Amino acid sequence: MKQLTDDEIYRIAQKRVKEKKEFYNHLSVYIVINLMLISIWAFTGSSYPWFIFPLGGWGIGLIFHFLSVFGFMRDESDWENKEIQKEIGHLKKNL
Repeated sequence: MKQLTDDEIYRIAQKRVKEKKEFYNHLSVYIVINLMLISIWAFTGSSYPWFIFPLGGWGIGLIFHFLSVFGFMRDESDWENKEIQKEIGHLKKNL
């Protein structure tokens, strides 16, 4: 296994922080929009809780986003390095 340089470690850490920030932004928008939908439902006096459909559908997407950021202990740097080496091999063979 190849040792990562400080620059590579920084780049991977920077990418992970960006992914976490994007998830928290997604979560914030989900909460605000769904609170607005629930408020609209409550103030209109509708008896059927129609807001559960966007809440549930979007919630499933949010769960997948969460799992992609936090759920799997992935070592993408190792996978990326293997794929890069594979592509270099293909390019050297074909060029």
